[in-house]
Amino acid sequence: MLKIKNLCAIAALVAAPIVAADELSTEGELLDGIAAVVNEGVVLESQFSKQLELIRKRALAMEMQLPPEDALKEQVLERLILTEIQMQRAERIGLTQQISDQYINAHIQRIADENGIRFEDMPALLAEDGIDYAEFRESMREELTLTELKSIEVLRSIRVSEREIEQCIIDLETNVVVNSDWQLSHILLTIPETADADAVATIQETAAEIYSRLQDNADFRELAARYSKAASALEGGSLGWKSGQEVPSIFTDVLQDMAAGDISEPFRTSNSIHIVKVDDLKSAVERSQIDQAKIRHILISPNEIIDDATAKQRLEDALAKIRAGEEDFGEQAKLLSDDPGSANLSGELGWSETSSYAPEFRATADAAEEGVISEPFRTQFGWHILEVMERRVYDNTEEIKERNCVGRIRSSKQEEETLLWLQRMRDEAFIDSRI
Repeated sequence: MLKIKNLCAIAALVAAPIVAADELSTEGELLDGIAAVVNEGVVLESQFSKQLELIRKRALAMEMQLPPEDALKEQVLERLILTEIQMQRAERIGLTQQISDQYINAHIQRIADENGIRFEDMPALLAEDGIDYAEFRESMREELTLTELKSIEVLRSIRVSEREIEQCIIDLETNVVVNSDWQLSHILLTIPETADADAVATIQETAAEIYSRLQDNADFRELAARYSKAASALEGGSLGWKSGQEVPSIFTDVLQDMAAGDISEPFRTSNSIHIVKVDDLKSAVERSQIDQAKIRHILISPNEIIDDATAKQRLEDALAKIRAGEEDFGEQAKLLSDDPGSANLSGELGWSETSSYAPEFRATADAAEEGVISEPFRTQFGWHILEVMERRVYDNTEEIKERNCVGRIRSSKQEEETLLWLQRMRDEAFIDSRI
């Protein structure tokens, strides 16, 4: 049986699709029980049972001990409640309508490409792993919605200062952590914003007790599943593999002297206490080089006035004049191009990797000779001609350092910020748990 990476993980990790509270049969009989009422929506008993079963199967496959039954059910129901709260929020701000079938298809196509399979083969291959394709699509729709919602409401609000970036780059250049790839697991205990000194002390005592049990060879995954408030809790706290430059900056100092199998003592950030385990590590490559091309293009997009054939013809006419020396490429771009980002720049797109462009654009650019203008070709945006002005191999190590520093700093802040954001929404919600 073919096991497709990424697909099964996504299907297993996301909750079953949310169903309206008033779903009835044609005879008016209630089709499902209610596990929790959440504002104007519900979590159904079938969703709860299905998610519980998925987590049990995954734990069995991982040979991981789950928390006691009551605690496990509470955590699973809480995860579903938080998902429902977020989906309601996404609906209110109009986000759910933006996750179109085409958007989902694009993500499924990307996963299919990564696995070397065809898009149309996905339903059958998923079925071999016991996954219904329609349910998989709805799970992906929900996952993409939640990801976009968090990006809008949490990630975009996280600020990264120039000083933080500068300090991070210094750390990258002097810190041995960045010279390795790390497979990490994590236990996170949250400290509520309203916690007084006694409450903080109690949380610290819990962290100390967890660490003591870990020192006595308790299963890290079991304790993560039981105590951690991180999103990865029911997956045993696993964060997977991260390059040294992707490791959250709050872990950097802690990991300095750690080796595979080591577990950190509890350490505190502003609103959390963390325990980190190094599952494995390996050497990493430091420098990076990429192929880039400096391209200019002219785009004519069909619209209500200009149909597809007319758009192509206009481009062919412009191309003939440019090749005949009657017109300049840059001037024609300024006059004709419908690309607002490059038209006033004589059609120039600057230096970039061709992989950042639409597939048809990339294929044409990769095949083009320097200084030779292409024939008209079609992308989703309209008709183009392009010229590859220059090519180069570019050392982008410093840019990667800065980009990864921004990512590391955001990553170090985002878990706490996400938990606070979820807690605020939960505090404002009406919740009636019935399990």
